[in-house]
Amino acid sequence: MAASAPEHIHPREVPLATALAALADPVRLTLVRELAAAEDWERPCGSFDVPVRKAALSHHFAVLRQVGLLEQRDRGQRRYNRLRRPEFDERFPGLLDLALRTDLD
Repeated sequence: MAASAPEHIHPREVPLATALAALADPVRLTLVRELAAAEDWERPCGSFDVPVRKAALSHHFAVLRQVGLLEQRDRGQRRYNRLRRPEFDERFPGLLDLALRTDLD
């Protein structure tokens, strides 16, 4: 049975506190940083080096979709990701730039 297509939320529907909470998690921050360094639709879900099991990774991707940071598409047996940077930056100017800075860790 094929997985259902993921639901996407536009960042304009997300409160600031929710976006901040999503970015506060170290695993999600790693995912966002790796996506920021990649081309759109280049990274399948299984290509991230994070210390969590598949079910937990799916949860982290869902949280990022729910704050409008992530868009996902299925291609064959894989789900590929795109950071929704333009949309997120429009809603929260400067927040993603701040989150991507590694000198603040």
